[in-house]
Amino acid sequence: MTQAAVVTFDGFNELDSFIASALINRCRRDGLEAFITTPTPVVTSMNGVEVTGQRPMEFVAEADVVLIGSGVKAREVVADERLVSRLVLDPSRQLIGAQCSGALVLAKLGLLGSMPACTDRVSRPFVEACDVTVLDAPFHAEGNIATAGGCLASQYLATWVITRTLGRDAAHRVMDYVAPVGENRQTVERALSAVHAGEAVAR
Repeated sequence: MTQAAVVTFDGFNELDSFIASALINRCRRDGLEAFITTPTPVVTSMNGVEVTGQRPMEFVAEADVVLIGSGVKAREVVADERLVSRLVLDPSRQLIGAQCSGALVLAKLGLLGSMPACTDRVSRPFVEACDVTVLDAPFHAEGNIATAGGCLASQYLATWVITRTLGRDAAHRVMDYVAPVGENRQTVERALSAVHAGEAVAR
């Protein structure tokens, strides 16, 4: 079973963590499963929703995929050296993605290097302050690292994970299933095209 850790901090954005994990978990029968991974047993979202983590933070070291979610406390997260030190990641063997302000965490860990990133409009100046070029795009990936910008771009991050682990057909099936009725073709094409375009930029 390929395991994905969806890292979810206190103050998290529900759309970012839940959309990615829900889409990935459509692939359980195919051998891909996601877990909400938290630094404390319970975290509270930016809107007051309390969630019990499925895995502790240390799970990121063994996961095959790690997605860093965003939230209103992202700058507090990157300022907490003890918390950041618990994120033991290895891009040589893991797929690593960040959603919106999660790009700040990747920058803090030194994983972006010269790679440009995608993030949301509010987080953009803080990501740029880390000497990271921010793209006006919803998704970008180079090798095993990807970033997505905008809450609903979490579907592209999930599509990337599914495509990289199970193949394009699996991603097609998932997006076709969750698409709004009557918009199946457009939804599938948009997701697959966004991922393809985001990877093609680096080629």
